Amino acid sequence: MNKIIFNAVLIGMAALSVPGLSAAPKVLKAVSPSGNIALTLSAGDSICYSVDRNGAPVVKSATIAMNLSDRTFGVNSKVKSVKRSKVSERLTPAVPLKHSEIDNSYNSMTVSFNGGYEVEFRVFDNGVAHRFITTGKQPRIEVDGEKFSVAFPSDMKIHLQQPGGFKTAYEEVYSHKNMSEWGYDDRMSTLPVLVEASDSLCVLVSESDLSDYPCMFLRGNGANGFTSVFPKVPLEFGEDGDRSLKILKEADYIAETAGSRTFPWRYMAIGTPKEILEQTLTCQLASPSVIGEAGWVRPGFVCWEWWNGAIPYGDDVDFEAGCNLETYKYYIDFAARYGIPYILMDEGWAKSTRDPYTPNPNVDLHELVKYGKQKGVDIFLWLTWLTVERNFDLFKTFNDWGIAGVKIDFMDRSDQWMVNYYERVCAEAAKNGLMVDMHGSFKPAGLEHKYPNLLSYEGVRGMEQMGGCYPDNSLYLPFMRNAVGPMDYTPGAMISMQPDCYRADRPNSASIGTRAYQMALFVVFESGVQMLADNPTLYYRNADCTDFITSIPVTWDETRALEARPGEYVAVAKRKGDKWYIGAIANSQVCDRRMKLPLDFLADGVDYEMVSIEDGINANRQAMDYRRKTSTVSADTSLDVKLARSGGFAAILSPVGMTASAD
Repeated sequence: MNKIIFNAVLIGMAALSVPGLSAAPKVLKAVSPSGNIALTLSAGDSICYSVDRNGAPVVKSATIAMNLSDRTFGVNSKVKSVKRSKVSERLTPAVPLKHSEIDNSYNSMTVSFNGGYEVEFRVFDNGVAHRFITTGKQPRIEVDGEKFSVAFPSDMKIHLQQPGGFKTAYEEVYSHKNMSEWGYDDRMSTLPVLVEASDSLCVLVSESDLSDYPCMFLRGNGANGFTSVFPKVPLEFGEDGDRSLKILKEADYIAETAGSRTFPWRYMAIGTPKEILEQTLTCQLASPSVIGEAGWVRPGFVCWEWWNGAIPYGDDVDFEAGCNLETYKYYIDFAARYGIPYILMDEGWAKSTRDPYTPNPNVDLHELVKYGKQKGVDIFLWLTWLTVERNFDLFKTFNDWGIAGVKIDFMDRSDQWMVNYYERVCAEAAKNGLMVDMHGSFKPAGLEHKYPNLLSYEGVRGMEQMGGCYPDNSLYLPFMRNAVGPMDYTPGAMISMQPDCYRADRPNSASIGTRAYQMALFVVFESGVQMLADNPTLYYRNADCTDFITSIPVTWDETRALEARPGEYVAVAKRKGDKWYIGAIANSQVCDRRMKLPLDFLADGVDYEMVSIEDGINANRQAMDYRRKTSTVSADTSLDVKLARSGGFAAILSPVGMTASAD
C-alpha cells in the first residue's frame, strides 16, 4: 500500500507542556475533519472516551486499559502531554478491493501518560480508533490482558459470530439479539461485530494492524455493552493428526512482546448501512506494505476442483476423472479457454499431506506446471498449516517448481503464536514470490496490506458448508466479514436451489439461492483470489453464465452502495476503468422484492450497453430460472429491479462501442 500525501498539517507537535501533573487536563476532545464525529476523552481513575455523531451519542463510554505483569496502563492515569495532528492523504492499495485510491483523512490525538505509555486516537468522518503505545526501556514485556469495554446509550440490536471457544475457523452462523440479552456467561463473539443503533445508523467493531499479538474477541455484559477477551499464549503442544496440534499448556498472559511498540488498533466504523459497506478502516489503519515492488502479486480468478468433486464428465471426457494428470489438464484447458489465470490443486496433489516435496505420482505435478505455463495458467497448491510449519523451506522449493501460490488450511486459532505464524508465512512466501490464501483462518486485520501477497482469507461461512451456507446468513457478510477485508467464499455454483428444497452433495454440489444470486456474488463479494467453485462441465453447459462471470474483475477502482439493509438486501455498483458492474442480492424472506436503482453514477452523455442476469418469473420456486438480457442505459436511467426470494441481479455496463471483457 503506497501513500501519496496531499497534506499533513501537524498541530502542536511541540507537545502541550504541563507544568505539573496536578494541572494535567482530564478531559480532552478530538473531532473528525468535517466535525461530524466527536471523541471526548476523560483520563483519571480510568481512561474512558465517548463518541457523538452529529451531536447525538453513539458510544456512551469505551473504557480502555492494558494489564502488564508488573503494572497496569489506564488506572490512576496522569496526562503528561498531548500531541495533535491533522492528516489528509491518498492510499493506493496494492490489491484494491473497494477503491484504487482511498481518502485517508483524520484528526489524531496522542496522549502521553506517566508510566511509559501513550494512547493514540484517530477520528475519521466515519469512525474512531485507538491504540496503546508503550515507550518504556524494558526490552520485553508480558501483557496479561487488555481492556476494551464499550457501553452504548440504549439497548440495540447486535449481530455476532459466536464460537464455542477460542479454537474456531470463524465459520459459525451469525447470531442476532438485543444487546441486553448478551450476557458475560453467554458465548463470546469473534470480530467483527455489527451494532444496529437504528435503521439508519450502524457501528462496526473490529481491529487492524494486528502483529505479534492475539486476536480480540468480545463478551457481552448484559447491560448494553461488551468487553474484550483474548486467547492465552500456548506453551506446550501435543500431536493431533496431520493438520493440527493440541494445546497442552497455556501461559497466564496473552502476549510476550517488545517493550516499546505500537499495539493493534481497535476501531468502530460509524455510519449508515451503505457507509459501513463502503468504509475501508482496516486498510486505513494497517501498516504499509513491506514487500517492495508488488507487480508480481496478481489477483485473479481460480478454477477449483474440491467443491465439485474433481469429476468432469461428458462427451469430451474420455478418461477416468479424479485426482490424476488427465483431470487436472482438463481443468487447465478450461481455465485457459476462459482466461482464468490459476487453478487450485486441493488435498490429494501430494502423496501425503505431511510431505510437501513428493507429489502424488498419479498427478505428475511437474508436468502440470509445464503444461499450465504453456497455456498461461499457473497453479496454487493446498497445504495444512502444520506441514508448512514443519517444512518452512517449501516456499523456495515451490518457487523453483514454478508454483504461483499456496492455500494454507486448518489453523483454527488466533492466539499470539498463530498470529505470528501468519506473518512468518507471508514474509517467507513474499521472499520467494508466492501468493497466499489462508483457509481455516481468522478474519482480516491488516496483514493483507503489510503483505499484499496475502490475497484472501476464508474465515467465513461460505459455500464449502453446502446447505449450511444460505442467503439469510450471507446477507450479513457485506456489512460484517467482507467489510473488514477479502473473503474467500468460493462462489460460482451452477446448480441452484431454494432453501426449502435443498438436496445436494459432492460431486453434484449445489448452492442455496437463485442462479442470478450466484452471478451477483461475483460483484458483491470481494476477494483477491475469486474461486470458480463448480465443475468445468457445468460451466461449459452454461456458457452464457461462464462468459459473464469471467468478464467481471476481482479488483475495483470504485465502490458505491446503492441499497443496503443488513441481513435483507444489498445492491452495489463497482467501477473498473470505464465499465460499471452492478450486483444485488436478497434474503429468502420476501418474494419479488423491488428496487429502483438510479444510474446517475454513469458518465454524463454516454450510452452504455447493459448485459444483465436477472431472476426468471419462476425463480421463487425454481431457483435455476434466470433471464439474460441486453439493453441500453445512461446516467438518466433508473433500473426497476425485481429480486426473487434468495434472489439476485447482476449487470455489466460498457460504454457503447465496447464489449464486456475480462479484468
